[in-house]
Amino acid sequence: MPVSPSQDSYLVGLIGAGIGPSLSPALHEAEAGRQGLRCLYRLIDIDVLGVGPEAVGDLVRAARDLGFDGLNITHPCKQLVLGHLDGLSPQAEALGAVNTVVFDENGRAIGHNTDVTGFAASFARGLPDAPMERVVQLGAGGAGAAVAHATLTLGAGHLTVVDALTDRATDLAASLSRHFGAGRASAAGPDALPGLLAGADGIVHATPTGMAAHPGLPFPAGLLRPDLWVAEVVYRPLETELLRAARALGCATLDGGGMAVFQAVDAFRLFTGREPDSARMLAHFAELAGAPAHR
Repeated sequence: MPVSPSQDSYLVGLIGAGIGPSLSPALHEAEAGRQGLRCLYRLIDIDVLGVGPEAVGDLVRAARDLGFDGLNITHPCKQLVLGHLDGLSPQAEALGAVNTVVFDENGRAIGHNTDVTGFAASFARGLPDAPMERVVQLGAGGAGAAVAHATLTLGAGHLTVVDALTDRATDLAASLSRHFGAGRASAAGPDALPGLLAGADGIVHATPTGMAAHPGLPFPAGLLRPDLWVAEVVYRPLETELLRAARALGCATLDGGGMAVFQAVDAFRLFTGREPDSARMLAHFAELAGAPAHR
């Protein structure tokens, strides 16, 4: 359950790898300040600590013992954290991935997922008229599970999940078919991408490739075409190499900034029990990222 809104100060953090460029601290601390609250948001970077992602359980327990009110969880820990929590929201349980942990008044660690609503709100705002009969998604990890659910919830006719780990793609597609109905999702390996993209309306990119710590293209730019829309989950940098190539061709695109903000909006509500101002957080993000506010 959310922290009591009677509090006026909060200690929260982010667990993940290579998270130095994250804008989450600034977004949460600024919105708290504008509501007359104090918020300290700390980065808990496993690369800096010199530990592997399997240490996420120890880090969650340490945060609870140190008096944290909650945590955000990012790559590569969104699925690994599941076994170290005391409970899950229905959505997090359905997804098998957690990006937000709230410590309740009894010290129980409850996992939530705000990536689904974050991506859905961003997509509806940024690509409202995008055709969605056939969509390809690259990436079946923690973020991939969330955006796949969001994409089908938004009305995609069929979603093909592509991942280098074929078992992971197969498991996600099977879970999606159970949740949304037979025939709504299938799995494929990277070798199938050329044929899949040739017949797709759009692609959702949900791997770490393109992040500051993982630069590059997730697939050859030659597979893009002007009438293919491209949605990205990476937001640091805001314009990834994939988006740059897609925009050069004239593709409709969606950067990862909106998802970053809207998932933070929902996480702030869980952490504090108070209603954030999403328009104000979007404007603040635009300032921080050096991007136009409408993006």
